Amino acid sequence: MGGLCGVIAKDDCVTDLFFGTDYHSHLGTHRGGMAVLGEGGFRRSIHNIQNAQFRSKFERDVAVFSGKVGIGCISDTDPQPLVMCSRLGTYAITTVGLIRNVTEVMDELLKHQAGQLQYSTNSGMVGPTEIVSALIASQPTFEEGVKLVQKTVQGSMTLMIATDKGQLFCMRDRWGRTPIILGRKQGSMIAVQESCALPNLGYEHVRDIGPGEMVEITAEGEVKTLVEPQKKMAICSFLWVYYGFPASYYEGRNVEMVRYRCGSALARRNPAEIDAACGIPDSGTSHALGYALEAGVKYSRPFVKYTPTWARSFMPQEQKQREHVASMKLIPIPGLIKDKKLAFCDDSIVRGTQLGKQAAKLYALGCQETHMRIACPPLVYPCQFINFSRSKSVYDLITRRYIRGHEGESTENLEKYSNPDTPEYAAMVEYIREKLNLTSLAFQRIDDLVQAIGLPEDMLCTYCWTGKDHAITGDCAHVCSECPHCRD
Repeated sequence: MGGLCGVIAKDDCVTDLFFGTDYHSHLGTHRGGMAVLGEGGFRRSIHNIQNAQFRSKFERDVAVFSGKVGIGCISDTDPQPLVMCSRLGTYAITTVGLIRNVTEVMDELLKHQAGQLQYSTNSGMVGPTEIVSALIASQPTFEEGVKLVQKTVQGSMTLMIATDKGQLFCMRDRWGRTPIILGRKQGSMIAVQESCALPNLGYEHVRDIGPGEMVEITAEGEVKTLVEPQKKMAICSFLWVYYGFPASYYEGRNVEMVRYRCGSALARRNPAEIDAACGIPDSGTSHALGYALEAGVKYSRPFVKYTPTWARSFMPQEQKQREHVASMKLIPIPGLIKDKKLAFCDDSIVRGTQLGKQAAKLYALGCQETHMRIACPPLVYPCQFINFSRSKSVYDLITRRYIRGHEGESTENLEKYSNPDTPEYAAMVEYIREKLNLTSLAFQRIDDLVQAIGLPEDMLCTYCWTGKDHAITGDCAHVCSECPHCRD
């Protein structure tokens, strides 16, 4: 994943940019960066944040940066922001998203740009931000460049641009899969992915940018739409389930409140005789609070998460490192486990590796029963639209390993494993329950999740659970360059 922040101010923007970007630290662990336009042009700094927090790496930069417009990012892909020189002038750019057709886009760029494409990484790979910048710079205006990006990129692309003329542009992904929220205070405006950055910096919420919309914001508080938003939206539902920050709002729906409602729905539809409801930290905690309130049972915390030095376990590249980080973070409280019947809420099951280890640890500490309640439906389709997972194979998913054993490599009959009313779905869930050695296991239904979020289903991306992407195809499980819906 990743997170973006942009600030434009009548006076200095650096402090708000620094803290605003820092409020996105939960979205990435690879690189952090800021670029600020000062009297001598752009000043940029990028640091590795894999072994230290963004804030600690950039405190010295904040002391020497100054300027009225800047952008910052937490990136899990490439070092950014970039500062580019083109016929549009010099500008800083930062992006978050996924370019699935990266090879095709690069080939077209090389064909039409005299065989040249800038490298700014040490890996020998051209990063997504370079590719997006090259697309934009190939057009006569930023607006036309943004339109080309939206037309060309398969996947998703949200970006912010600060120009050498002191302008700040923001563009949300064509289908609005990731958010951009605008805030205003006297003499300054801010654009963020996570609205939790607004209140403590003194900003009032103005509005969410629409899907595919490009705006220019000013220090006087004006918002000028340069590219009109689309009517269709497919915002990622997993924002509310897992990776969004609890205090944030997207499309007016608060993350913490949605998670309470998810937990409540699980308790109503999948009751169990238990002593307490518990959450797998962090996001599972909110779901468990909703479960406990609805079920009328105690909330308990038999696992405590050690957070000071550990990154989010889904982000490190190597599987062994992911597993090690995940197992080291959760510390049990034996007195809250022994002789207890416990319901645990978690956001999702991907591979199942860690959940199985946690169940074994619970039984070793004397837990009588473990009832697992998952806040989203089973993950059957790997995400094709945003870059929030390091999974390299469809068979990283425990569901797909089970399905392969019954259907082979065919993807023609996946729908019946996404439908909670089919015997195939029930058998898959029972397999996962046995594999992880759980007393009982239940997943959220898609209709309950949609109701908990509170937006119409056709405004939400539910592809990873249903194989359907309503915004683009309405009813298509084939997301590829060959599909006319996806291509167009």
